[in-house]
Amino acid sequence: MIKRIVIALTAVLTAQAAGAEAPAAVRAQARDIFQTIIGFKTSEGFGQVPVMAEYLAGKFRAGGFPAEDVHVLPIGDKAALVVRYRGSGKGGRPIVLLAHMDVVTAKPEDWERNPFKLIEENGTFFGRGTADVKSEVALLTTTFLRLKAEKFVPTRDLIIAFSGDEETTMATAKALAQQHRALIDAEFALNGDGGGGVLDDTTGAPLLYRVQGAEKSYASYDLTVRNPGGHSSQPRADNAIYELADALRKLQAYQFPVMWNDWTIGSLKAAASVTPGPLGEAMGRFAANPGDASAAAVLAAEPSIVGRTCTTCVATMLRGGHADNALPQSASATVNCRIFPGTSVEDVRTSLQQVVGDKVEVKVLGKPHSSSPSPMRQDVMDAVAKAVHASYPGVKLVPDMAPYATDGSVYRGAGIPTYGVSSLFMKNRDDFSHGLNERILVASFYAGLDHWYVLLKTLAGER
Repeated sequence: MIKRIVIALTAVLTAQAAGAEAPAAVRAQARDIFQTIIGFKTSEGFGQVPVMAEYLAGKFRAGGFPAEDVHVLPIGDKAALVVRYRGSGKGGRPIVLLAHMDVVTAKPEDWERNPFKLIEENGTFFGRGTADVKSEVALLTTTFLRLKAEKFVPTRDLIIAFSGDEETTMATAKALAQQHRALIDAEFALNGDGGGGVLDDTTGAPLLYRVQGAEKSYASYDLTVRNPGGHSSQPRADNAIYELADALRKLQAYQFPVMWNDWTIGSLKAAASVTPGPLGEAMGRFAANPGDASAAAVLAAEPSIVGRTCTTCVATMLRGGHADNALPQSASATVNCRIFPGTSVEDVRTSLQQVVGDKVEVKVLGKPHSSSPSPMRQDVMDAVAKAVHASYPGVKLVPDMAPYATDGSVYRGAGIPTYGVSSLFMKNRDDFSHGLNERILVASFYAGLDHWYVLLKTLAGER
């Protein structure tokens, strides 16, 4: 009986997802593009990102986009792709649409199927990048081609910006935002790599849709203790390794101040209604009163939640000493921090220095960026609701802040408000982004065509 109920509910979901489905030719085109780009090994070390960018650029040029509006920008050994869909200008400044072409590494010997081949089985697409986030690359590309074929003239320019290294350094997104700002400058951005819908793990019924308006930024710091060293037969109390260990214990015990914004409060309020026990109760209390210290303490004790209420820092790497018969002349640790929106990289460095003390040198590694929450725009929220409800009627929209970073954090840091509006719905237990046997539902993929089509026509169409 239970099996029949699950099958029936899955059929309902599939019917909902097909309710406003794109024409068969558009669906076929989307699948062909999706299949092709899954085949490009765009993880680190293969040099395939520029190849994929050129493939997509060819699709846009063949679809009627002028060559001067299609830009493949080599950046290091990667590339970014920018495509401008010119509008009438009556609707205001442009909207930029984000996704990334690169994927994390996948070892074929560890997978049950070839990770670089799109495989469809029992209503599911398998392959590296199906969820993160080549599906959105295919859907956005197909939607642009569909609108162009329909001779749609947007009321404002629409700009696709596909980056090439979101999973590593984000150098391509930073280059677009900083050195090529004229190509991507916009009133706001819609990010296909954030937000998205949640399906019930048992029935597959749609539960809610998250609109991501904030996300953490990412920074690593080097903590180093230096010492004159000496012979190991003459140990002293001022040992660099011991002093570094003491500093790391202080860091382990330290908790950054509790913080919140409209996106975190909205997210926790919604989560409280579907989270049982003390954790759900604490979510509700915190959403009602972020000053509730006891509720904040419960959230801080839950690893999956603590990142939503404060900056977090954790030691990830250690180095020390130079010989097994010598006192260490230095000892260092890498500390990775996920920084709450609105907090600067330097503010976190200062806090770390205060925690570990003057004997430890704290330096920022690389050139990380900060990110601020985006304002909650009613026009965006209304348009996203219309797009989501085209395939999943009545699903509740929930504000959300991600405890991780995407290219969206780069755009927010550059002053372009960004909203995570992924078209995908999936079960939490089926989220294998970055993991083995990555997958998405076939019905969810095709519903994504309607999602982006409705969303873009709502925000950039005649009213």
